[in-house]
Amino acid sequence: MKITVLSDTHMPRRGKGFPEVLVKDMEESELIIHAGDFQTSEIYNSLREFGELTGVVGNVDGEELKRILPKKTILEIHGIKIGIVHGDGKGKTTEKRAEEAFHNEDVDIIIFGHSHIPYLRYHQGVLLFNPGSPTDKRRQPAYSHGVLLIEDEPRWSLQHKFYS
Repeated sequence: MKITVLSDTHMPRRGKGFPEVLVKDMEESELIIHAGDFQTSEIYNSLREFGELTGVVGNVDGEELKRILPKKTILEIHGIKIGIVHGDGKGKTTEKRAEEAFHNEDVDIIIFGHSHIPYLRYHQGVLLFNPGSPTDKRRQPAYSHGVLLIEDEPRWSLQHKFYS
């Protein structure tokens, strides 16, 4: 199973369209996970045209998205528990806020966004993953998103795709 992971699209403010490499991955995926900051409900709906979409609300998302999306969610796919949260808030690092959002939850992966900084690191047996942004790289050297491949339970891999 192929899952495309993205966050912080900030469209149309930061991008006018999805990068080709992202479009290709979304077309090939069975699921798209978005960790917030779509910016508008139009972008949310355009992502849904690629297939099944699971997302959470980010701090710049409009009122309509705030009504339909949760602040955090947990998916279980082939025995893998995936926590999804945007990661915004006050104090601490984005990684710490994301980790604390699932403090008493049994998850294998925490997907978060907000900082636009690609991040992939294990902490206390849980993989923390920020896909970066495909449209607003800020001070990062490249745009990015993630691809989660799930093979036979419990084998899986999660990696970034970087592009200019």
